[in-house]
Amino acid sequence: MIRRRHDTDLDACVDVLAQVHTHSGYPHHWPRDPVRWLTPDGLTAAWVAETAGRVVGHVALCGREVSRLCVAPAARGAGLGGRLLRAVEAEAAARGLRPVLEVKTTDTAAIALYERLGWVRRATERQEWGAGEVVAVHRYERARSGH
Repeated sequence: MIRRRHDTDLDACVDVLAQVHTHSGYPHHWPRDPVRWLTPDGLTAAWVAETAGRVVGHVALCGREVSRLCVAPAARGAGLGGRLLRAVEAEAAARGLRPVLEVKTTDTAAIALYERLGWVRRATERQEWGAGEVVAVHRYERARSGH
């Protein structure tokens, strides 16, 4: 089940994020305050994926940017990442927005998901992520319906 995130879900979301960070290296750097990281400035809405009453995934929409997408490693392969993305896409469309997202070029599983769901790579750039660390990132935009 995909539903809007409630404040009472945040501890469970942090648990999922910790599993994803350990398994897949996302987020790139563990945030000092994970609850704050999951509730960024400009947050429009956020959703969770639940399986058997447990939170196993999360995604947020900030303006037109999709962020904080993660699915617990044990829950992958059931289509939850795609369902979370579709929830964001529907909200963005209802607001007249065409969603965008960024992903590290090394995150091949996420890239495959986005491209399979019709997202289009618009650019690849190098970004400085603090302390001189440079990371290559793809920028994606949701293709218009029918394209």
